[in-house]
Amino acid sequence: MATTTSTAARVSLTSVTLEVADVEAARVFYTAFGVDTCVRLRPSTAPTTGFRGFTMALTVAGPGAVDGFIAAAVGAGATVLKPAAKSLWGYSGVVQAPDGTTWKIATSAKKDTGPVALEIDEVVVLIGVEDVKATRQFYVGRGLTVAKSFGGKYAEFAPGDSSIAKLALYKRRALAKDLGVPAEGTGSHHIVLGGTEDSFTDLDGFAWEAGA
Repeated sequence: MATTTSTAARVSLTSVTLEVADVEAARVFYTAFGVDTCVRLRPSTAPTTGFRGFTMALTVAGPGAVDGFIAAAVGAGATVLKPAAKSLWGYSGVVQAPDGTTWKIATSAKKDTGPVALEIDEVVVLIGVEDVKATRQFYVGRGLTVAKSFGGKYAEFAPGDSSIAKLALYKRRALAKDLGVPAEGTGSHHIVLGGTEDSFTDLDGFAWEAGA
């Protein structure tokens, strides 16, 4: 059953930084994709093998917007991991950016009800974790407010007033399956979350930095 707390979140996710091998190439890609305002970029050559353990998820108004964002990403060099298709929950597809970051674009609408616009309704950083309950409690202890929680399968935190995205937790293997990639992976996550009062690393190795 979904649960909601009444205490306002004291921590806001105010920045998402992707670590990439070529910052300028990544900047060109994300501008063409239409999501350059959602992420920051910094150089990194830290090794990674396989699944990085997270996805950037965009919620949009309708199927036309899903198709439009995917077409823009592919035109700029992305690879389709899951072609856009209807499901019980709506319509979605998954692409992988040239820097290795996966992006899921989704809508709960089954059809467009007006002119198609490539606009983002919501950004979610969805991280794959080994133990949803334990990681959820870890973040509650850091001051985040639980907005939705479905046992040990999924948890979502309420964004603060200054948040640019929501943080959500999903079982790592379930997330990999949803994205259409193998769950195995080692090395750097290549993402840094910002907006906390201090720097820390969570139970699954995702790094946060202060004042970002």
